[in-house]
Amino acid sequence: MTRRRHPTWPRLGALAVVPRNGQVLLVQRCNPPDAGLWGFPGGHVEPGETAHDAAARELLEETGVEAAPTGYLTNIDAIRYRPDGTVASHYLLAAVLCTYLRGEPVAADDVSDARWVGPDQLAGLPTSTHVAELAARATRALGRDRA
Repeated sequence: MTRRRHPTWPRLGALAVVPRNGQVLLVQRCNPPDAGLWGFPGGHVEPGETAHDAAARELLEETGVEAAPTGYLTNIDAIRYRPDGTVASHYLLAAVLCTYLRGEPVAADDVSDARWVGPDQLAGLPTSTHVAELAARATRALGRDRA
């Protein structure tokens, strides 16, 4: 029997995309696979938990910030491969747009830093995949809601 070198199905994760005053809330990861990179707060969706609930929970755990999930921005397939071409990991990430409620970001859980980042600062940061695209989408969505 041949042993599989990858999960039999993708794992589900949720990202909390929180725009506020032209900025988005980002965290710097301290654990692999994205150690040192900036991205949106997020993590695994637990059994029986919705992606919206997971995004709000992970946001609070990682930053101390509270926000209300309002909708989905997009889904992202985050697939990493080993040098031999086999799948090392596959996550389906639900990017959840959230409305800021309260709190100032403080790094907690598995992040080394948490802060509000504007478009001019974003370009100079080492980021996870799709961060700039999601930040732009969130800012546009927030603008539509205020129109």
